[in-house]
Amino acid sequence: MLIRISLIVAIVAGLLAGALNVVKVRDKITTLITQRDDFHTQRDQVQAQLDTTRKDLAKTKDDLTQTQQQLADTTKQRDTAVADAKTQTKRADDLADKLTKTTQDRDDAQAKLAAYQATGLTADQVGGLNKALKSSQNELEAVKEENGVLQRTVSRLTAQINELIGSNSTVYLRADLKGKIVAVDPKWDFVVLNIGGDQGVLPDGELLVSRNGKLVAKVIARSVQKDRSIANVVPGWQLGDVIEGDEVTPAHPAS
Repeated sequence: MLIRISLIVAIVAGLLAGALNVVKVRDKITTLITQRDDFHTQRDQVQAQLDTTRKDLAKTKDDLTQTQQQLADTTKQRDTAVADAKTQTKRADDLADKLTKTTQDRDDAQAKLAAYQATGLTADQVGGLNKALKSSQNELEAVKEENGVLQRTVSRLTAQINELIGSNSTVYLRADLKGKIVAVDPKWDFVVLNIGGDQGVLPDGELLVSRNGKLVAKVIARSVQKDRSIANVVPGWQLGDVIEGDEVTPAHPAS
């Protein structure tokens, strides 16, 4: 009898334990289902937010592209407007210059007309005087040119005579003589000038070499051709390196 009671008690206890386990399992299952549903809900919300964000991003990208295009169009229009403004400004300046010149020409013409009227001469007389004046001016230019040729010839002959008789007198060159160095040989200390006898260079004529207004050296012409000369650097006068493009002027200009 005691065994039966123990067995019944054991069975009842097992049933109670099983029932308790079922309740616990059911609670866990319910909790898991709730968590699963919450997860799905959160996932759907996140997915919805992600879709919205993607749409907003695409719209923002389109807006940015449109804004960039508008900016490019605006910049192009601005550049075109600036170019047109410059063109119009230049045109206005040109017209202003032409107007000033035209006004000056008109004033000069009026002054000449007034002067002509004041002389009391006829048109033929004025024309004759004008021709005579032009003829005199041409003759004067011819005389000046001939005089220059004669002066260069005299200077050249004087230099040759001094060289023949061994004179060490100073060779004077034209005061307005200017030239440039076109070649340099530093090994032999000679340079090539772009001026020669036609411009007034004479043998043994000394020239100062300068750059940007500063003295660089002094050279002396040794070989004079028609429009080119070869000169040597004078020892003790080289203050710096002589280079192509340096300017040369007479060391002893004629008064």
